[in-house]
Amino acid sequence: MKKGIIIGIIVLLLVLISGSVYSVNEKEYAAVRQFGKIVAVKEEPGLQLKTPFIQNVQKISAAIKIYDIPASDVITKDKKSMIADNYVLWKVTEPTKYIQTLNALDDRALERIEAAVYNATKSVISSMTQDEIIAARGETLTRLITEKANSDIGSYGIVILQSQIKTLDLPDDNKEAVYERMISERQNIAASYTAEGSAEAQKIRNETDKETAIMKAEAMKQAAVLEAEGESRYMEILQEAYNTEEKADFYNFLRSLDAFKAAMSGPNKTIILDKDSELAKIIYGIS
Repeated sequence: MKKGIIIGIIVLLLVLISGSVYSVNEKEYAAVRQFGKIVAVKEEPGLQLKTPFIQNVQKISAAIKIYDIPASDVITKDKKSMIADNYVLWKVTEPTKYIQTLNALDDRALERIEAAVYNATKSVISSMTQDEIIAARGETLTRLITEKANSDIGSYGIVILQSQIKTLDLPDDNKEAVYERMISERQNIAASYTAEGSAEAQKIRNETDKETAIMKAEAMKQAAVLEAEGESRYMEILQEAYNTEEKADFYNFLRSLDAFKAAMSGPNKTIILDKDSELAKIIYGIS
């Protein structure tokens, strides 16, 4: 009898202990509910205590989750149709709100997230032209959509960490036409740049030719001045060298010899001289 009572007491104690202790894991919330009302939320991992039989614990994941949203059609500001395919990273940040609004059901959360991201993507894309969207693809577009989507789901205790567009493409029925138009526009831009470059190159060539002509004219002018100065100096030197009658006669004598030497070059060695010429006097030794 006593043994049975002791065993019963031990079993009761074990039940009480097991009903009083629970554990919280990493990346997990534990909401303690008493008569259906949330009285505490535990976030720190480890063992925790609760009132047995009266309180129960609801576990909620605090991990980051990924959700691939179905692709949807969106219209740009310049009325171009595009297909956006998003995925989101999200997590529960306020477990109490999450339980009260969505009953801690991920399926309900995903419904809200999908609607918020679709509306945010549609709103952001419709405020930008196709060229602006292409230029903003990446971090800028992700930030705008994420901020807009979070403003719509703030009351559910969840947050979208990132709403990333995996692909932003054109519908198949007009993709080829748009590509051809984009190619044509890029070719026009390239032709414009080429024309501007050619015009700038011609301008540089004209300026260079002008500067070259000015420099050449200045050089020729300077050369003419130097040549004139040289001639003037040469004449001064000659004048100084032959400023007496004896020097002048000697100069004439040298010039006559030079002329005689030049006349005797070539196959014809015959020279007809006047007897009174300087060369004749030189040949005959007449002074």
